[in-house]
Order: sequence, then C-alpha cells, then structure tokens
Amino acid sequence: MKLSQFGYDLPEDRIAQHPAENRDESKLMVLHRKTGKIEHKMFKDVIDYFNEDDVFVFNDTKVFPARLYGNKEKTGARIEVFLLRELNPDTKLWDVLVDPARKIRIGNKLYFGEDESLVAEVIDNTTSRGRTLRFLYDGSYEEFRQALKELGETPLPKELNRDVEPEDEERYQTIFAEKEGAVAAPVAGLHFSKHLLKRLEIKGVKMTAVTMHIGLGTFAPVEVEDLSKHKMDSEQAFITQDTCDMVNKAIDTKRNVCAVGTTTMRTLESAVSSNGHLNTFAEWTNKFIFPPYDFTIANSMITNFHHPKSTLMMQAAAFAGYDFLNEAYEEALKNDYRFSTYGDAMLIID
Repeated sequence: MKLSQFGYDLPEDRIAQHPAENRDESKLMVLHRKTGKIEHKMFKDVIDYFNEDDVFVFNDTKVFPARLYGNKEKTGARIEVFLLRELNPDTKLWDVLVDPARKIRIGNKLYFGEDESLVAEVIDNTTSRGRTLRFLYDGSYEEFRQALKELGETPLPKELNRDVEPEDEERYQTIFAEKEGAVAAPVAGLHFSKHLLKRLEIKGVKMTAVTMHIGLGTFAPVEVEDLSKHKMDSEQAFITQDTCDMVNKAIDTKRNVCAVGTTTMRTLESAVSSNGHLNTFAEWTNKFIFPPYDFTIANSMITNFHHPKSTLMMQAAAFAGYDFLNEAYEEALKNDYRFSTYGDAMLIID
C-alpha cells in the first residue's frame, strides 16, 4: 500500500481540543467487519458487545511530563526539549527532540528552572531535530528525576495547538496507568472510567494489561510512499505470563479478545508463538502494521479516529479493512465525530 492512499481532508475544527466531560461519554462508532454494518453509540455502550470470559487487554504505561523549556547559554533563547528516552541513568544521558533545532549544536548548554539548577549539555546530533543531552545536576538520581517532573509539563500532542491546562494532567492519563515511561498516552484507553471498568467486571469480562512505553515510533511521520520501506522507531514493551495465560485461555475457549488501542495491538502482535498463542515479552519492538495483515491474537479492537497518513490509521485499516475504514471515516466526518487524542472512539468487531 502507498502513503497517499491514507490521505483525507480533516478540517481543523474536527480535532478535539478537550476531552468529553465524562470519560465514557464520548461517541462510539461500532464497525461490524462481517456484515459491513456501522452503528452509532456512546462509549459506555461498549459493554453490550462483550460477554463473560471475554478479555480486554489494556496498555498500562504511564505518561511522564516529558516537555521542558530551557534557555540557551549566552543568547538566552527559549528552547523546547522533548524527552524521548533515558539512555543511561548513571550519566543522566537522554535522547530528546529540540525545537528550534537549528539553534542547538554539540557543545551548547541549556539551563532549566528559574534558579537554573538543572543544566544540560548537547553531546550528539541524532536526527534533524534529535539530540543526545547529558544532564548536569547536583543531587541524587531520585532528586534529579523529581526535578525533571517538576520542570516538565504534560506532553500534549502538537496538533492540539494549545497550552497545557490543569485538567490535562489527569485527563491525558488512563485511569489504569501504572508503569511510567511513555511520552504519549494510549488514547483508546482514555475512554474508560472507573464505573465502566466496574460494570465490565460485574458482567464477568476479564481485564489484563501489557505495557508499551509509547515513544516517537507511534507518532513519527511516514516519509516514504511505499509503506513497506517505512521503519518504525523502536519502543519498549512487556507482556507477563499472567497476561499470556488469560489471553491464551480466551483463544482456546473461543472467547473474544479485545485490544484497547493500537499500541496494545502492536505489543500483542510482537509476541505471537508459532501455534497462534501469546508469548511473554520484554524487549523493544519496531513492528509496523499496515494492510494487508493477518492478526493472530485479538479479534476486536478499540481505537480513536486518527490523523491522515498516520501509522495509527494504517493499523486500524489493516484490522477493519481498508475500504471499510475509509467508509467509517467519511461517516464520522458527516456525523460530527471528534478526531485525534481527545476525540471519539471506534470499536471494530467481527
């Protein structure tokens, strides 16, 4: 498939700037793959499509405040530093993105905080915007991480095009977020409320989690027309034996397995055994899923409405079917669905 096949016109005003007032009251479009039927529901109605012993798999990664603002030495220019991943805790080395990048060269120093108690030195260029920084900090590692947290802000995606607001700290985080390490939220999971999880539990639906620390890979733009030539940036993922046992039992007993979000689905598909079961996993994955693709583990999926030409949209098209997904997106635009991070949801089932 070609990149241009995933282009569509997304008006600015359809990009949700804020979340729905209640997590589980965004819209839900239900796509039935076998019949081609499309239904319009509320997200909390998702419970009606699952039964006892079906399994929901979430991504329990936790977003950390990854966006910092520092000042360049001598000029005082304001520089945005977006923390991507920690390379070495002992030497406080980090992979970051900087903006504006043209001003930042190897050897430059950046100062953070009003008292400039945190300093970073640029020690390498990795990509056009990418740099490796060594943070210089007088204090323990725990104090250093605390300083990063206090100086950082919620890393809202740039397409929201607004300043971070107090509610974002809570709402740009799933209620089951547990393991810190992501620079972006697994947005399909944002629709789940405590009340909805309780209702699923009472119905006998089983719930488990994988961990994928979402990094640049999920959001980096595709810059090649031939999708088979796109290389995903690696992201760290984990699947426990308990999760494998629950999911594999559901597969063996012909129950539904629902992947909540594209990152959950990619994690599951990165750990498939030769006999079509789920293996434990604790490594980096750069799996890129686009049509056509045969999925092994999950037979249903929850996802948001994604930006044109994004890897997230491509994966949804691989699961729903390319033509069916395009039809759904046209339907969403006609029916005032909200797109992107804080937007509405889609459930794809057989």
